[in-house]
Amino acid sequence: MNKELLNAIAFLSKEKGVSTDVICDSLEAVLITAYKKEPEANPLADVELNRETGDYRIVAAKTVVEDVVNDHGEISLEDARKLNPEYEVGDVVNVDVTPSNFGRIAAQAAKQVMIQRLREAERSIVYDEFYNRTDDIITGLIQRIENKNVYVDLGKAEAILPASEQIPTETYTVGQRIKCYVVEVRKTTKGAQILVSRTHPGLLKRLFELEVPEIYEGVVELKSVAREPGRRSKIAVYSRDENVDSVGACVGPKGSRVQNIVTELQNEKIDIVKWDEDPAVYIANALSPAQVVSVTVDEGEKASSVVVPDYQLSLAIGKAGQNARLAAKLTNWKIDIKSESQAAVLASEGVSSADEEEEQEDILSELDMPAAEDGQGEA
Repeated sequence: MNKELLNAIAFLSKEKGVSTDVICDSLEAVLITAYKKEPEANPLADVELNRETGDYRIVAAKTVVEDVVNDHGEISLEDARKLNPEYEVGDVVNVDVTPSNFGRIAAQAAKQVMIQRLREAERSIVYDEFYNRTDDIITGLIQRIENKNVYVDLGKAEAILPASEQIPTETYTVGQRIKCYVVEVRKTTKGAQILVSRTHPGLLKRLFELEVPEIYEGVVELKSVAREPGRRSKIAVYSRDENVDSVGACVGPKGSRVQNIVTELQNEKIDIVKWDEDPAVYIANALSPAQVVSVTVDEGEKASSVVVPDYQLSLAIGKAGQNARLAAKLTNWKIDIKSESQAAVLASEGVSSADEEEEQEDILSELDMPAAEDGQGEA
């Protein structure tokens, strides 16, 4: 029977991916629970399980005394010396209190409880495994779609892709293999609840880490990501090695690297721009593919004024303001875009206004009158 117990423990450990220590701890807890349901069980008893032989017994620690008052916690000197002649009053003796029919009782009690304990251990292992993968990419198969939520089979667990985390332009079908970003892992009574996303900017970042060795190795750094899922994204990259082109590394030979990511994201357009510590240069790069004539920045307000050629204005702003909006998200700067003609008009208006004020001051000085304040003068 002991050999069978060891074989069962080894099988469960391999089959369920649970360590033998966890199984043995559970078995010890089951045995002592089963024992304490016995009518004359010693409340002070504990279980001893030999993890090498599989032997177990229920023992109670009893103090050697002359006259026994508490049978559960005390043993007479005479009875103690039957176990070992060297015992003296005050010694503590581990007395075997295993019931004669305990093997059958233990087997019945252990079966159901062990199943429950193993389920709990499995859930804990799954939770720990996926909790450590938070903010990472996982690949799974779409198992079912219910109430607009997509359930993804990950093998050991099931993930939920809520409607709010789905790309609006994507269509999901049962059996489809998809990559998702792990947003959160919660521990519930039914096991780990894994929430994943297809819209999170982190998904784009992780996809580039998978496709671009230079990013994974740390040669190229992905500084910032801005997404409008399913439509367009921008990423800013920087190379720590002057011999490595950060943008070229992300694009890949004949555009193969970025194309793999575009395909994974169902043809979401991706602009790759070079990050620069100079805000003016960075903002100009972020507005790509539009060309920029000049950028004026206000460090205090984190605001910028950008001038582009007239024919590039619509490209710089983008459809429904998309390009300008993504550039602002990417750089974390406010961006005001004007065409060259608009900038020239504003500049001329500013010069004319200044000339008029200067002329008025000259006339007033000749008449020895104070200059007007707030558009009003005194006669």
